[in-house]
Amino acid sequence: MESKELKAIIKESIREVLREERMLLCQILIPYVSDEEQEELDEMFGSPSDYENEELIDMTGWVKHGHKIS
Repeated sequence: MESKELKAIIKESIREVLREERMLLCQILIPYVSDEEQEELDEMFGSPSDYENEELIDMTGWVKHGHKIS
């Protein structure tokens, strides 16, 4: 195995670990919400399916890849 190949494999492995750790951190930082609290929030703000598309920001790419929010 050449040095470049080994370096690429190590680099990708590190990326995978960092991605997993970032997801774990996101899970830890999301506060716990009881069923009662969730019902209250749903009453106050409605369901996301009721929102207009212009009101939403898709953060999937940011969470998965760390890109800037557009």
